[in-house]
Amino acid sequence: MAGTAGIVGLAGCTGGGGDATLEVLHGWTGGDGAEAADALFSAFEDEHSDVDFNENPIGGGGNENLDQTVANRLQGGDPPSSFAGWPGANLEQYGDAVGDIESEVWDEAGLKDAHVEEAVELCQHNDGFSAVPLGSHRLNDLFYNVGVLEDAGVDPESIDSADALIDALDAVESQTDATPFAFSLAPWCILQTWAQTMLGEHGYEAYMNFINGDGDEAAVRDTFEKLEGLLGYINSDAASVDFTEVNQDIMSGDAAFIHQGNWAAGAYIAEELEYGGEWDAIQYPGTEDYYTLHIDSFIYPNDNPTPEDTATWLQFVGSETAQVAFNQYKGSIPTLTDVSTDEFNAYLTDTIDDFDNASEKPPTLAHGLAVDTSTQSDLEDVLNNNFADPYDVDGATSGFMDAV
Repeated sequence: MAGTAGIVGLAGCTGGGGDATLEVLHGWTGGDGAEAADALFSAFEDEHSDVDFNENPIGGGGNENLDQTVANRLQGGDPPSSFAGWPGANLEQYGDAVGDIESEVWDEAGLKDAHVEEAVELCQHNDGFSAVPLGSHRLNDLFYNVGVLEDAGVDPESIDSADALIDALDAVESQTDATPFAFSLAPWCILQTWAQTMLGEHGYEAYMNFINGDGDEAAVRDTFEKLEGLLGYINSDAASVDFTEVNQDIMSGDAAFIHQGNWAAGAYIAEELEYGGEWDAIQYPGTEDYYTLHIDSFIYPNDNPTPEDTATWLQFVGSETAQVAFNQYKGSIPTLTDVSTDEFNAYLTDTIDDFDNASEKPPTLAHGLAVDTSTQSDLEDVLNNNFADPYDVDGATSGFMDAV
């Protein structure tokens, strides 16, 4: 991903030509999002048949290809009308290359009072609003194959710490032929699991202190030690596969557990697998009272080629129609506070209840909400160099402390 310095210099006008086609970029091309994207754009076409639009999907794990395409387009003075991206600290990299849609979108559509407070705050940028939330993912889910755990004699409700999870992984290894812990060693995957292990083992305050640059080195080190233990049970091809591939092993019964955001559930929903019967989830050990917050949004580039149609699109993104159409398939939940859940399955309604009752909603470290892109990139570099097998606890600990 391009850094802030390469993008900030693109301050421009907020209006482009009026005859261009609305072009929307996103990264949902696989089983964890393709059906959700299709539902979203079909609903937009049904509601706004007069708008000429081009849905432009760009695949690649962790949105890396999408982010690079967006950076290139912005740097080249050829912005799309809108693109999917994370709000929060992630917006800082764009500087003035993204515009303010407070009056044309947020005020016009009444979104400030309609969405959860966390989403409203995260979409603000440069004293205005540069994004509209589409849905909320939770990062502290631990998904599992029900049959594999039954064969291993593992009670998922008993897993309340990293040590208890290691015991469960050991039982799967000794009692079944399944991979205990399905994993991709992509740096962002390691980072999100490190973050949940930190949160689960040391609590909300320690996690937030680390994010804010005042982390406890002993807690960081202990988290890496626990994570090294967990990664002793992963698939042998973890260094060469992405999360969508290893998630297939959960669905097929070739693996027991996977830690991912609840986009993993989107794949289960797409395959019509039975929640509670074929797959299920617990909160990552130690995070039972938390909802680790992640948000999908669409962002408004400055010097916009289709300002009026883009405003129409972004108002739609914040609407009930869009949020129901998308989230019922994505595995995420609406950020709107008053939405019909008739189309949602039991997993999603359980997730909504968890959101409403969470004691804390810490921001995700691996997906642009907690730290800016430069810091996130530094953390991923530390993992790539020190903790993508072999696992260097000392090197990773000092690297993390330096990075924040």
